Amino acid sequence: MKINQPSVIGLMAVLVFAPLTVFAANPSVGCDSTGWKSGTYTMEHDGVTRTFRVYVPRGYRNSEPAPLVTWFHGWGGNENEILGNKRVTSQADRRGYILVAPRGLGSGSPDQSNNSWSFSGSTDGLAGDEGAICDDSITPDYSYPSCDGVAKNTCSWTQCQADDVDFVVALIETIGQNLCVDTNNVFAAGGSNGGMFTWELGQNPQSAEIFRAIAPIIGLPHKGFLEAQGRISDMPALVITGTRDNVVPPGAWEDPSFTTTSNGNDRYYYTGATAITRSWAQAHGCDIDNNAESFNDGYRKPDCRTYCTQDQGWPRALDCRARMGHTYSLSWSWKLVMDFFDAHADQ
Repeated sequence: MKINQPSVIGLMAVLVFAPLTVFAANPSVGCDSTGWKSGTYTMEHDGVTRTFRVYVPRGYRNSEPAPLVTWFHGWGGNENEILGNKRVTSQADRRGYILVAPRGLGSGSPDQSNNSWSFSGSTDGLAGDEGAICDDSITPDYSYPSCDGVAKNTCSWTQCQADDVDFVVALIETIGQNLCVDTNNVFAAGGSNGGMFTWELGQNPQSAEIFRAIAPIIGLPHKGFLEAQGRISDMPALVITGTRDNVVPPGAWEDPSFTTTSNGNDRYYYTGATAITRSWAQAHGCDIDNNAESFNDGYRKPDCRTYCTQDQGWPRALDCRARMGHTYSLSWSWKLVMDFFDAHADQ
């Protein structure tokens, strides 16, 4: 595997921040090596050049394994989507987390479209045995040239150039070879299309054993996701959605079915936030016969609820909804994500 040196290097100041959480670390092979600095890197995977950005927190030492968060951007985004946000990097500095943000495929040849992450249903446009994932009489045809021969209908809307799960597994291994990573504490978060892909990473056997917890933001999997075998995971999961989101709406609190895009341009069908939270909670042995109960997390913005009321501290399946549209609202959501990861770290 070929790794190219960074094209942009942001050198960190020498000010040392002590992480807020002490972890029971399992060091990667990159510990005690010279390692990487913050910057943008590329690697070859399955004959394709993949780009990713790394943020190394202030106070990082190559002899002390650090937890790792991978971030997956939304449709049309790239590796710079949130790593230039000081709210994001300051949380990494305070807590001692390495951040990695890879770029999806699609903007280059042969697609010349939007960068995207492929997951169940997104490439073939099918919701398992439930039919199409969209109403193709209303939804434009977003299908990519790389999906010729793969897409079954015009509801296909992500690239087919690569196995993104396999790439992420290889990426995390590469990060661990070049930085001192605590392999017990690797987390995944993503926004919109990247959030949908994060659900896939949390349940796919190839990737699920790598991650400690997941946190999708305004990203829900397509209708039919939970019906496929092996879709329910006992990994801790935080889902953040917007009650004013007409692109990927969460649905009603008491409705464990699917939701529908209502922005007037598309009509996609998604697994509702209640449905997927119930499934994750049930996998943890939590009681889903009653409605989810409020969780007092100290945040004013979102309304957070859980079925895992028996959990001490932060529950293993947490559904948080705020009065917002299709936006990340990183001013509060990123701290919530990091608090959730801290709470479920292997300590």
